[in-house]
Amino acid sequence: MERIRLEEFLDYRFLSDLRLSPEGRKAAFAVSRSNEERDGYDTGIWVADLEDGSLRQLTRGKDERDPRWLDEDRLLFVSGRDKQKKYPQAEAYETDFYEISLRGGEACRRFRIHLPVKAAEEIGGGKWLLLAEYDTGLPEGFYEKAEEEREALLKERKAEADCSVFTELPFWHNGKGITNGKRNRLYLFQEETGSFRPLTAEDRQVEHYALSRDKGHVLVICSSWEQGQQSLKHSLSELSLPEGGEEILVPLDRYELRNAGYAGERILVLGTENLSYGVNENSAVYEYDRQQGALRKLFAPDCALENSVGSDCRLGGGRSLVFTEDGFISIVTERNSSKLVHFELDGKRTDLTKDEGSVDCMDLQKGTLLYVAMRDGKLQELYRLTEQGETCLTDFNGKVLEGKYVASPRFLSFTNRDGVEIDGFVLEPVDYDPQKRYPAILDIHGGPKTVYGDCFYHEMQYWANEGYFVFFCNPRGGDGRGDAFADIRGRYGKEDYQDIMEFTDQVLKAYPQIDPARLGVTGGSYGGFMTNWIIGNTDRFAAAASQRSIANWISMEGTSDIGPFFGEDQSGGNAWRHPEMAWECSPLKYAEHCKTPTLFIHSDEDYRCWMVEAFQMFSALKLHGVESRICLFHGENHELSRSGKPKNRIRRLREITEWMGRYL
Repeated sequence: MERIRLEEFLDYRFLSDLRLSPEGRKAAFAVSRSNEERDGYDTGIWVADLEDGSLRQLTRGKDERDPRWLDEDRLLFVSGRDKQKKYPQAEAYETDFYEISLRGGEACRRFRIHLPVKAAEEIGGGKWLLLAEYDTGLPEGFYEKAEEEREALLKERKAEADCSVFTELPFWHNGKGITNGKRNRLYLFQEETGSFRPLTAEDRQVEHYALSRDKGHVLVICSSWEQGQQSLKHSLSELSLPEGGEEILVPLDRYELRNAGYAGERILVLGTENLSYGVNENSAVYEYDRQQGALRKLFAPDCALENSVGSDCRLGGGRSLVFTEDGFISIVTERNSSKLVHFELDGKRTDLTKDEGSVDCMDLQKGTLLYVAMRDGKLQELYRLTEQGETCLTDFNGKVLEGKYVASPRFLSFTNRDGVEIDGFVLEPVDYDPQKRYPAILDIHGGPKTVYGDCFYHEMQYWANEGYFVFFCNPRGGDGRGDAFADIRGRYGKEDYQDIMEFTDQVLKAYPQIDPARLGVTGGSYGGFMTNWIIGNTDRFAAAASQRSIANWISMEGTSDIGPFFGEDQSGGNAWRHPEMAWECSPLKYAEHCKTPTLFIHSDEDYRCWMVEAFQMFSALKLHGVESRICLFHGENHELSRSGKPKNRIRRLREITEWMGRYL
């Protein structure tokens, strides 16, 4: 049996942006694959015919995304295939839409919009609803000017590029760069004239929108800026189309709103008041009562209405929830997996898919339910749910792992000292011989409100193929077990650390073949925080690799894109209110006790956990004579391990593996 190579992921295919045709007879979706030559990813659009079972690639461009059905035989999609680079700076502020027929012929550009468009919905009469980014720092009238004029204005602006001015919190966002003064706005676009006008104000950020079935109204969830700081609370409005008249349904003062849509004639809203469990509190389901002019709670499922099962083998997004006449169907994370669940308006739920693996995106149309999922330790494929059960429709990734050693996650659950059941998994090394001794790597998930399941994880499978045991668990603080289980506010490094250490004990007990003197630990984001915490509180690990970590809650609050609301909420303090609590939960406090050789992996455009966090821990370890190394990736962000440039993903995994090999 062959071994999985470090660079094996270059041949994986990633599915996203699933969309069913109006009658539910066909499905369009994006398929991405690494392009090592240009050090990026190529994305094309594929179509599955659900009636004859055929599957074909429709486009072969480098970056073609967001397929939308015009009817049963025509698709609209976004592409940069015809950009001439005559006005390269201006082209960054425009979007080209192409139309292609499934009956044959080449794709033709249907229209170009002088806006960076993120989504488009046809509403009839040659009119379109657009979600696009608006930059308040650009000259007045910039978006309406011709390309040549826009290019000249941008060149003038570039002359001042050595200085960035921040007036807001947050002033940057991971994966987006500097966002100061930028807003997502809704626009009405007239195709015949090429004109567009904003439907939402420039001081509001559109977080979510949903069209009514007749496309005559749109629900809009917005945040706003007060005294230069983005609000955590949201408003809900209903706009009339195409005029754009607005009725405010829920004012911006009470709820954090996450989704809204039309269930028949009723308006359903998913959100929370954050009163019991802070910013990570699960959503309740509300109905907007038009007579009372207020939200009325229907039920609170106390589960994550999204997929939070980790994997480094996804790229792109897609729908996670669709409203129906009698409620909604949502991806739900429970325990160690995600699945599709139908919720009715009285709270009754029906589980539609099995518990194992993960559902990554979905769509529903005319009774046809399709979804992208990871099943049975395999990579992503497209699935259909019928009365007979689940049917796999594609085989994009079957051959890439054929004949390779794929370790089957061995489930290991135990009851901790507090009487709480903790779930975990173990991967056995290639050519496992119970008579031999092996090194092992503990891998800790991010979040902390995410989970590990039995989904394929490239880095873990690679380490198992290099001869390591790999083990991982879902400690308190994670998702899938309700709000109370996930709530470790003010106690980071306490019960979560206890759970992880007890799980390590259980793994060593179950597998005496593991050499306790050759244990390594790694993790990213919250997993990086916990790695930093572990090396300051125990010497049981011979090597550590801390990735995109948090070291100091006070500095994190002032530099992270989520710091202004996440830091104090999770640690219990900040620089002015209970600073002792923030410091008590900071791994940097305990760095003087560290003896573990530690590698730090970070990216200089990671604005979720800024690089200053790694710098502080690295400096502390060096000052205390601990062997350490920092590997800083330029031009990468918090998603390095999942969607970074292929060459950097290879370098990152090689750095960690060589570090572990050196000490284990």
